[in-house]
Amino acid sequence: MNIYVRSDSLAEISTAAEAGLADGILYAGSGDEQHDPTELSAIVAEFALPVCAPIGAMTTADMYREARELARLSDRIIVQVPLVEDAVPVIRRLTVDGVEVCANYIFNAAQAAIAARAGAGKVLVSVPDLDAQGQSVDEVLGEIRAVFDRTHAECDLMAAGPRSAAEFTSCILAGADIICITPMLLRTLILHPSTDRALDRFLNEAGRRGKQRSFT
Repeated sequence: MNIYVRSDSLAEISTAAEAGLADGILYAGSGDEQHDPTELSAIVAEFALPVCAPIGAMTTADMYREARELARLSDRIIVQVPLVEDAVPVIRRLTVDGVEVCANYIFNAAQAAIAARAGAGKVLVSVPDLDAQGQSVDEVLGEIRAVFDRTHAECDLMAAGPRSAAEFTSCILAGADIICITPMLLRTLILHPSTDRALDRFLNEAGRRGKQRSFT
């Protein structure tokens, strides 16, 4: 299981990378947003990590053109393409060109299988979007995992946007290869409500042991 930090902040990404908790970057987090070439270039230059970046175009020609422009920034760029009908030949063409593609807007195993068949090296499933649709995150991720395993698909399953430690753990157990999380959630995963109490107890016990040794 790998972690991609979902951010466009150099400082936030740096904190996670220095701690060894960033295997990649999900730039800006949303396929709906147009990327900032200057900002994206700075991130690519700063970190030796794969960067998954979205395109904003929706027509076949524009999607291909924008994806190629993104790919020219670095060979570590993973172009995030929305899985719409016009995108399928684009995914195939980009793959033939040697561009790594992540297919977005995946809501079931059938879509994931088609994206992988077209050549996508990754498929991204949004946890909040599944919740909004009333779909079971565990069930959808589990079905995609089962399909990929059964068909020996060379495609990573990415789960994006878990909002709690419980959802993060569910994504792991459902078989996600990559989990995309915000720096805020990453900090939450490190801490626990019981941590402060346990630390206070440890310090109190250590203090008592120190006093006992001082009397002997």
